Amino acid sequence: MWRRLRRLSPPRVIVASFAAVILVGTLLLKLPAASATETPLGWIDALFTATSAVCVTGLIVVDTETAFSPFGHGIILVLIQLGGLGYMTVTTVFATLVGRRLTLQERLVLHEGLQTLTLAEIGRFALLAFKVSLGFEVAGAAVLTWHWWGEFSPGDAVYQAVFHSVSAFNNAGFSSFSTSLTTYRGDLVVNGVITGLFICGGLGFVVLADVARRRGPRWALHTKFVLAASLLLIVGATVALYALERGNPATLGSLGVGEAWVAAFFQAVTPRTAGFNTLDTAALREPSLFFIMALMFIGAAPGGTGGGVKVTTFGMTVLALWSTIRREGDPVIWRRRLPADLVARAFFICLIGFLVLNVVAGLLLVIEKGAFLPTLFEATSAFGTVGLSMGAPGGQPVSLVGTFSAWGKGLLVALMLMGRVGPLTLAVALAGGRRDARVRYPEGKLLIG
Repeated sequence: MWRRLRRLSPPRVIVASFAAVILVGTLLLKLPAASATETPLGWIDALFTATSAVCVTGLIVVDTETAFSPFGHGIILVLIQLGGLGYMTVTTVFATLVGRRLTLQERLVLHEGLQTLTLAEIGRFALLAFKVSLGFEVAGAAVLTWHWWGEFSPGDAVYQAVFHSVSAFNNAGFSSFSTSLTTYRGDLVVNGVITGLFICGGLGFVVLADVARRRGPRWALHTKFVLAASLLLIVGATVALYALERGNPATLGSLGVGEAWVAAFFQAVTPRTAGFNTLDTAALREPSLFFIMALMFIGAAPGGTGGGVKVTTFGMTVLALWSTIRREGDPVIWRRRLPADLVARAFFICLIGFLVLNVVAGLLLVIEKGAFLPTLFEATSAFGTVGLSMGAPGGQPVSLVGTFSAWGKGLLVALMLMGRVGPLTLAVALAGGRRDARVRYPEGKLLIG
């Protein structure tokens, strides 16, 4: 397979690998054995579910708990795992284990997919990412199994624990409960394990490896930036949502102080980009929903299991804007200058993501003729690969997209793929190979601002 893909650029290989896994997942979910009723899922619903799993999103068009058989749940879990790590990472891990050396092209693809800082020892890093992912998932499953042992039968306790642990670390947001985790809103063990898993998964393997390897003062600039920005967003979002929703009797207003803070914390971290919920999303006030959409757009860190434009990308644009306002040169953080080409890429990713998101949301409003806020929220959730939804009318246990037409579902499939591989990667893959300009024209100036 690698030989066939060798002529493709790394961005095209990444997009092709995700598309291939989605196609296989669609065919498997279409089998009667994957359905709880042995009635095959429709093609568009199978495609959407496979895409949502591979792109670790969590938006659902059928109830995961009741629509799929244990075999179907197993397929979804495998798709989530492949999507979280990346198909190329998994195949490379097995190739490394059997002693095959990586070519330069394979290293470039992994470098693009894992978003590592260097090409050095990329195969070993892919193996480390696999071990880290497996370690977190096993630990999370063990704790949840112990906690749920008395609530469910032994087999069901293990099953529920494994499903939620894999889904959480990969920031997928799929739950085998129709009501997600609303039943465990005040459960400290479930809240602690699930949030711990998806926060660590969203930090990225580069950050996790750096934290495990070195002490704080010696951390790389990327690690410091990701940890500082993530902490700022988590604390700020928790306080903001608590303040916005404390007077809302449908969400935090009816809870005690301790449980309200726990629920506010969970709701603050899940938009980046886990997708689980312990509160009724549709019951949140409009300012809270707007704030959550901003968090979904920002997303997690590069090289992790989350989506969005990434916290480093957004943070870099903020630093660049601040330095421009102050009429300084290049943006500087911790006595390190951020290069102009990196800043330009950050602005490009934010701009193309914002434009595509709004175009898709506009098309959905035309095609589906739904309400503005729920439609925009659904589109933002798909782009950020989050999985939060204001829900379908009538209390159906599916996302709003479950009521969309085939065209609407298709648009969100494309948006989820873009959110997972990244706007820049998808744009480069579609644009083709790089061509050096043979002619350089004279410089021109335009009035701006």
